[in-house]
Amino acid sequence: MSSEPSELDVPLPAGVTARLDHESLVVHGPHGEVRRTVPLGALRVRAAAGTVHLALVAPSERKQARALLNTWERHVGNMVAGVTHGFEARMKVVAAHFPMKVAVKDHSVVIENFLGEKYPRTASILSGVEAKVDGEFLVLTGADIERVGQSAANIERTTKIRDYDPRVFQDGIYIIEKARPRAGEGA
Repeated sequence: MSSEPSELDVPLPAGVTARLDHESLVVHGPHGEVRRTVPLGALRVRAAAGTVHLALVAPSERKQARALLNTWERHVGNMVAGVTHGFEARMKVVAAHFPMKVAVKDHSVVIENFLGEKYPRTASILSGVEAKVDGEFLVLTGADIERVGQSAANIERTTKIRDYDPRVFQDGIYIIEKARPRAGEGA
């Protein structure tokens, strides 16, 4: 009755491999490895040479089943883009009232003198994500789009201002470019 497909093949470029490891799909490429848990009760995933085969367990006439198939097609596409090019998010450090010092230490970003506070604030960076301070910008890079995005959100949330008028006190670290594939890396 429905012409919607119940199976999809996602092609893998040269140099990228995929495998199923228990309940996770693992995609490996030149920029690292990305792992994602598969909902095995609703979706069958098979990694073959050069493709990832996705098949619905539920009938494809159901709207939620088709949405799951399309979502996983994008997830696999993002995993492939991450291991071939990597993802990058850019943030801007805005310090209007007090000079803010931002440094990367271990797996966290340390923000000192935020609004003149005595103690530094720290934001965690998830594993697999690298952070670099470049003047007034903070650049986050990694192979997993969700980890890069979550790390950027952790940093932005750490500098959220409370009890001050946000129209006047605009200090903080803000996301100016969400996680997107890196360009010009020779990949």
